Amino acid sequence: MSRRDELQAQVAGRIVLAQFILTLAFAAGALAFAQTTALSILIGGGACTLATSLFAASVFGPYEARRPQALVGRIIGAEIGKLILVIGIFVFAFARVDDLNVPAMLAAYFAVQVLPAIIAPYWGAGSKP
Repeated sequence: MSRRDELQAQVAGRIVLAQFILTLAFAAGALAFAQTTALSILIGGGACTLATSLFAASVFGPYEARRPQALVGRIIGAEIGKLILVIGIFVFAFARVDDLNVPAMLAAYFAVQVLPAIIAPYWGAGSKP
C-alpha cells in the first residue's frame, strides 16, 4: 500500500471515529430529554457509523492499481451494501422499537453522516473550503 493509500485509509478511520463520537455525544445529550429519543439517536447514528465502517473496510482494503475497474466495482458494491444495511437497520427499528422518535433517528443519521465530512479538511484530508 502506498503512502497516499495509507493516508486515505487513516482519514477514513478518523471519519468513522468522529461518527462514533458524535453518535455518543448526541445520544448523551438527548438523555436529558427522553430515553426513547436517546435510543432513536443511537439507532440513527449507529446505522450511519456501521455503514460507513463497512464501506471503508470494503474500499480501503488491498487492491491492484493495474485494475482500476476492480476498485470502481468495490466502491459500487460497498455503496449497495451500505444502503442495504441502513435500510435493514431502519426497518428493524420501525418494527421493533416502541416509541421510536423517527425525526430524531433520521436527524442523527444525517448529522453523523455530514458533520465529519465538513470537518475532515481541517484534519489534513484535502483542501479547506
